[in-house]
Amino acid sequence: MKVILLQDVENLGKEGEVKEVADGFARNFLLPKKLAEIATDDAVKKAESKKQKKAEEAKTELEEVQKLAEQLEGRELYIKVKEEDGKLFGSINEKTIAKTFKDEGLNINPENVKLAEPIKEMGEYDAQINLDHGLEANIRIILVSESEEK
Repeated sequence: MKVILLQDVENLGKEGEVKEVADGFARNFLLPKKLAEIATDDAVKKAESKKQKKAEEAKTELEEVQKLAEQLEGRELYIKVKEEDGKLFGSINEKTIAKTFKDEGLNINPENVKLAEPIKEMGEYDAQINLDHGLEANIRIILVSESEEK
């Protein structure tokens, strides 16, 4: 029996694929659990258009992520900190960096920011931003004392 998978099914295929399966497997497992539907001509056409639409959305998303990666690559991020004699009050971590980006209008998740270790002293540090689709951008974090601006 030919079926169209409505969800990813382990050891069978991905959503939207048309597969030939045993009648009993389809009737007793796939159809009752709404993991698949019978592959009629209309259903196949609908699945193909859905697949094409998903591919276009993925392409658009990839382009957006590439633009963001280009925007971030080599960027210097200045963070104002409270410090005394080069030592910070607290530390700069992934959440702080993500919040600084958010304040600038860029939506970066803290999980995407990679630091070797939390920053506890004044200076310049390298960090990596891991984005979707396996893209990454390297940034430079520069700590600026709040007292220097007064």
